[in-house]
Amino acid sequence: MSNPPARIETASNAVELRLRVRLWRNKGARVALVPTMGALHEGHLALVRAAKERADRVVVSNFVNPAQFAPHEDFARYPRDLAGDRAKLEAAGGTDLIYAPETKAIYPDGFSTKLTVEGPGVGLESDVRPHFFSGVATVVAKLLIHCAPDFVMFGEKDYQQLLVVKQMVRDLDLPLEVVGVPTVREADGVALSSRNAYLTPEQRKVAGHLNRVLARVAERAKAGVSIPQAEAEGAAALLEAGFDRVDYVALRDAETLALLRNVARPSRVLAAARVGATRLIDNMAV
Repeated sequence: MSNPPARIETASNAVELRLRVRLWRNKGARVALVPTMGALHEGHLALVRAAKERADRVVVSNFVNPAQFAPHEDFARYPRDLAGDRAKLEAAGGTDLIYAPETKAIYPDGFSTKLTVEGPGVGLESDVRPHFFSGVATVVAKLLIHCAPDFVMFGEKDYQQLLVVKQMVRDLDLPLEVVGVPTVREADGVALSSRNAYLTPEQRKVAGHLNRVLARVAERAKAGVSIPQAEAEGAAALLEAGFDRVDYVALRDAETLALLRNVARPSRVLAAARVGATRLIDNMAV
């Protein structure tokens, strides 16, 4: 009989986490952090595998961050299953510690500091969710301070978030590398997301059109169609496919998310659209 997966220990506060990381560092280990909000899927496990390729020890944080949810958003119903997430990580291997702090360990009474990242954080998601990147930057900064990793891993599915974190790390001179990991997709091309669990079977079929529309927008732009026209065609195609609302379809500079006149330099097409009550985002290189 094969041995059961080794149980992963948990740190519930910064003191416990720092103690464990210090012990690893005393032995010369390099450390990677994989920040998550739980509800783990194969996309998160891909981050763990990429982390293990670079580091000797891997910490996976599991914290649903209230600061990045507006009052009308889905914080209360966001899926939480620490035991299930632990089982997935133990079965997959590669994780050395789970960091699962309580809310007060991150935002104690009297907490009154927020980070604001402009540059790649301006526009797109911040036009629709103006609170979002401040909440992301603040919690990621705290996780990085608590863990002090050599690497922090983020998926390219949340591409604007990835660039925001890179900008924050550069601006604050944090001594670590932000690593972007390619999006993991299901068989029909839908980007893996914890929010996919909200979709009904019919909505799931609609969601399958998102990546195909993005690919078509990229093709049209590379063929010489003007960027505004390619974006407008993409938005119309999503509505025709059954999405209830399109927040944006945008072709942007891949490094800065600045507006483009053409796609002569590395570019990215990004989109956010809602089907029913579920908001989906995706992007791909042009």
